[in-house]
Amino acid sequence: MKLLKSLEELLYEVVSWLLFYPLTMLRSVVKPLIMMRYADIELADRQQDQYEDSLSPPLFLLITLLLSQGLSGLIPSIYDPSEGARELGSGSNLLMARAIIFGIYPLCMAVMLLRSKSIRITRNSLRKPFFSQCYVAAPFAFTLVLSIDLLSMPEGAGSYAGLTVIVLATLWYAQAQVRWSIQDLHIGAIKACVIFAGVFLFATVLASIVALLVALDSKSIASATA
Repeated sequence: MKLLKSLEELLYEVVSWLLFYPLTMLRSVVKPLIMMRYADIELADRQQDQYEDSLSPPLFLLITLLLSQGLSGLIPSIYDPSEGARELGSGSNLLMARAIIFGIYPLCMAVMLLRSKSIRITRNSLRKPFFSQCYVAAPFAFTLVLSIDLLSMPEGAGSYAGLTVIVLATLWYAQAQVRWSIQDLHIGAIKACVIFAGVFLFATVLASIVALLVALDSKSIASATA
């Protein structure tokens, strides 16, 4: 009976994602600041009462990366879409690698917010800003992966569209972060833009290094087992 009850809860949870995922994505894209504030407020509730009308931010980011991973297999590419999964051992390993890489953005932004407020960085203090940052990181990650897939299309068929998506995604992410910094840190627009540019550049470099290390490590493992 306990097993059946667990399966019942699991089925309901997974099926409910079909409703709450698109709602969470729509709200995050249209009203990013409201969703970030919503994440802050929900963490103050009891655990069973949190995120009743949306997905929790880390879960939202994971599902978004999972969908982008599935979409990558549908877009023609000069690279084998299943090669990354084979080198990392499985599709779940590839998903976790992407989660770590794109999780760097909300992590760096969260650390910046805590440092700007002179708050000591601990596991507990980091949770609140990290959760709120996941709501804006998910749409940005999805569009960024999509742009990379478009740029990888044969004969440069998606180059223009890919570059356009990158620019639009970065501008959307920038305006959300700048507005949030102005509101949360009570600073001017110019200072908020400078802070965002610095943190975003650092996060991009760090994410690129981690992605390169994961690629090199997976290739070495694949060649050793070949």
